[in-house]
Parts: sequence; C-alpha cells; structure tokens
Amino acid sequence: MAAFAEEFVPDELWEITEQLIPVPLKRAQGGGIARVDDRQVFAAIVFVLTTGCAWRHLPPTFGVSHQTAHRRFTEWSEAALWAKLHRAVLDRLGAAGEIDWSRAIVDGASLRAKKGGSLTGPNPVDRGKSGSKIHVLSDRNGLPLALGVSAANIHDSQAFEPLIQGIPKIRSRRGPRRRKPAKVHADKAYDIPDCHRALRDRRIGDRIARRGIEPSTRLGRHRWVIERTIAWLGGYRRLTIRYERHGHLFAAFLALAAALTCYKKLTN
Repeated sequence: MAAFAEEFVPDELWEITEQLIPVPLKRAQGGGIARVDDRQVFAAIVFVLTTGCAWRHLPPTFGVSHQTAHRRFTEWSEAALWAKLHRAVLDRLGAAGEIDWSRAIVDGASLRAKKGGSLTGPNPVDRGKSGSKIHVLSDRNGLPLALGVSAANIHDSQAFEPLIQGIPKIRSRRGPRRRKPAKVHADKAYDIPDCHRALRDRRIGDRIARRGIEPSTRLGRHRWVIERTIAWLGGYRRLTIRYERHGHLFAAFLALAAALTCYKKLTN
C-alpha cells in the first residue's frame, strides 16, 4: 500500500504537504481504531480528483475506506489545506525563478453541476441547467496563480477583481515577495469600467481587449495560454462535472488541482 500511495503522492510532494496538515484532535483515551496514515488518505483523495470516481468506488488498494477519505477531505478542506499547499508550491517555483510576472491572463469556464448546491445557477450556455463556473488567473506560462468558483450565471467580469486580489504574495529568487504582474490580459467579456479601474488602482498594465476596437483575431496570441491552463485543470476529471453540493468542497478540489499542476512544473 505504501508503494501505491507513493505513485499518487511522490516523496517531494508529501514533504511539502505533511508539514501543512492540521494536527488531528486527540481521541479520548481507551480503545478505538488506529488513525489511517495521512499519506494513504491524501493519495486516495488525489485518486478521486484525478479519475473523477465517486467516493464509494474508491479501490480497497489504498487501504482507506471511502468514509474516512471523504471525512478527512472535508476536514482538510475546511482547514484550507489545499490553498496552503498551492501557495507553498508557488513559493518554491517563485524562489526558483519559474514564475513569469511579465504578464497574467484571466478567463473562466463553465461546467454542469449534477446535484445543484451552493455556488450554482442556471447556465446560459447549457439550456439553463444548473452549473458552476471556474475562474483562473495564470502567469505568462500558464501556471495558475489565483482561482475562484461562482454560479454559472455570474458574469466573468464579476470575478475579475477577486482574482487580482487573490494573487498570493509569492517568494522571489531575489528581493521581496511579489503578487503584482506587470500587466493583465483578458478578453472582451472583461471590458467594463470596474475591471479597468481594478487594474488602474493597483498600477497594473491594462491589456483588456476593447469591444468594437480590437479584432478577435488578436486575442489568440495570449488567450491560448489560459485556455491551456483550464485544459490542464480539466484533466482532473472530478472538475469536469461538479458532484459536490457544497461549493467550498468543489473549490477545494480546484485548489488541489492547481497545486498538483504547479507541482508538475516544479519537478520538471
């Protein structure tokens, strides 16, 4: 079982994650079942995220019951473990000079929410069926720096300023931590006064496409980067269709996917 866990959670990833896992509450003395190893549980969670399988279909090979895996995932999500892991990996990338701050790109993508729940709404591009939308801001190379989840009927522009504010302070190879790109690219959906103001207030270069001014053919030069990032995240099948009723748990899966995406860059 240890080898199986290492397949989904390599040693270097576990080294980063282990120090971030919250200390479990102490059990009352006397009897009880021994606590399942955290690394085995983490591997099971990564398996669910990657394959998109239901918790109850978790293979016994992990040595973790689906109830334990789901309970631990919920506990760790409420402790913001996945967001902390994402920031920790970004810190290592930043210290290695692997984050390109010369440009950031913003976009969103919709998906169906099978069971409804919080942060869902009628999807205007899916015949009004219940859905959610993920919002992503990446660096010039497509590394996800900030993320968000909203109902599918929320306009992309409403997530723009929260994404800018959500960029964490990331270590640099030399000098202070950084959280401000030189400029931000976005398509015409973000061409509203509030988005331009958000960049102007932070003294960030404004490269939002203007309606009726810039042809759509010019957008592809930079848009493909964020589309690739969203495709990377969509490679984790638990994010292709939303099954979580609670929006914060779906957002937790998104944060874990972003952390794993960045970790792959770290290992390369």
